[in-house]
Amino acid sequence: MDIFTFASEQWILISVLMALIYFFAWTERSKGGKPIVSSVLVSMMNADEAVLVDVRPSNEFQVGHIHGALNIPHSKIASRMSELEKSRSKVVVLVDNMGQHAGGAGKILSKEGYNVRRLSGGMTEWQGQSMPVVTGVKG
Repeated sequence: MDIFTFASEQWILISVLMALIYFFAWTERSKGGKPIVSSVLVSMMNADEAVLVDVRPSNEFQVGHIHGALNIPHSKIASRMSELEKSRSKVVVLVDNMGQHAGGAGKILSKEGYNVRRLSGGMTEWQGQSMPVVTGVKG
């Protein structure tokens, strides 16, 4: 059977399937934390309402990161989660390079009861907006 014939005859089923796929992707993405923009992050950091966790590898973190960020690579988030315990009452904002790892780390933290957000666009967007970065080990 030709795929185009099938699609034209079963357009309702295909529409429902596409809606379900979209819904699934949307809910999975939100489990990793809702995205926030740079200006909201700056406001939250200034008000001491958030702790920023950079989930990039240490070598990328040292090249340039947001002031005040704690570096916990995404591959070590489960084993180093205790470092965030003192900040449990705050929003945990995750940042990575472009958003590829923050969602996975966010799911782990959300499961443990943390209020998680992701920096929209990651460090690429942050630097694209000419926001300041610092170099070295500490933020």
